[in-house]
This record gives sequence, structure tokens and C-alpha cells, in this order.
Amino acid sequence: MSVYVVAQLKFTDIARYRRYQSHFAEVFAGSGGRLLVADEGPRPLEGTWPFDKIVIMAFDDDVSALAFLESPKYREISEDRLAGADTTALLAKGLHPAARV
Repeated sequence: MSVYVVAQLKFTDIARYRRYQSHFAEVFAGSGGRLLVADEGPRPLEGTWPFDKIVIMAFDDDVSALAFLESPKYREISEDRLAGADTTALLAKGLHPAARV
């Protein structure tokens, strides 16, 4: 069953975040994940949304997602993300084909 990493970011140091961003694609390549959304201008449909960016990545399973997030290369570039943005991140399981919403 697919899992999704959903991150909401509020920029605190845009230069540091951009440095993280400049290395992300190279580090993400080969992770087995798929980048589905990376939007710095999403349109809230209900309520208030105090963030600047949303990112959604898909992985085959939680083991693959955590392997990427905990990899030495990702941890290294994440220093700039942590310095450049306050982040709320979730790991969410996709729906089983027979699931009801």
C-alpha cells in the first residue's frame, strides 16, 4: 500500500531553504519515491493556512519513505531545511482499494 509524506512549510530563512532545495532533486533521485506536489502558492479552500509551501511525496511503503528520510544524504541537506523553514510533516497511508471513505 502506498504511503505519502505530506510536509507543510513556513519559511524562516529563505536563502537556507533555497540551498536545501537546490540539492533535493539529486538526493531524492533513486529513492524510489515520486514527488507529487511542491507548491509555494496553494489556494486554501476552507479555513486559514499559515504555511508558505506544501510538499507531497509518494512511496511504495513506509519502509521506503523512512529509508529516504533517514538516509545520510537527506539528513545532510535537511540541515538547511530545518534552518530555513518550520515544518509540519506527516506520514499517511494510502487507501486500500476496498476501503471506504
